[in-house]
Amino acid sequence: MSFSDITQDLQNELHSNMPQIRFLLKKSPALAFTTINEIAAKIGKKYNLLLSINFPERKKIEDFESYGTENIGMVIDRFRKTFPIQRELIKSRASEIFGDVQIQDAYMYEGKEGVRVVLDSGRLDVLPASLHVWGKFDRKVIEFCDWLLANCYQLKPGVKGAESEVSS
Repeated sequence: MSFSDITQDLQNELHSNMPQIRFLLKKSPALAFTTINEIAAKIGKKYNLLLSINFPERKKIEDFESYGTENIGMVIDRFRKTFPIQRELIKSRASEIFGDVQIQDAYMYEGKEGVRVVLDSGRLDVLPASLHVWGKFDRKVIEFCDWLLANCYQLKPGVKGAESEVSS
């Protein structure tokens, strides 16, 4: 399983439900938001993770074409506090793919660790338990997230859920 597979599945499902979403958006943006995230949760469940779509700006919910192509969160193993691979490897791979961008340690408290990649178009918060993409996905973001799901979160194509044991 890859980030690109999951997000493509999400985009397809959202597209097939677009008439209902548009109707709900006119009636109640909050109801549309709930429906969009119920669809995301259904797709996430298929891959044994929690998937959500975020709308960091209120008007963003009206941008139907962007659904599933930006601002998503994936919770893979909510109990994991440390990466199963060295944090430096994640930072190195981010540097290889994105070049000269800001890559920093993040969320380093209470025995937890994380990496933040700040891009011109947004940021990625890479945490042991979850991955959050803030901004539009481009080829490089998809490549990095595909690598993360296979190597950091240890989700393999065709396998639902993490292969590693839940760690605390």
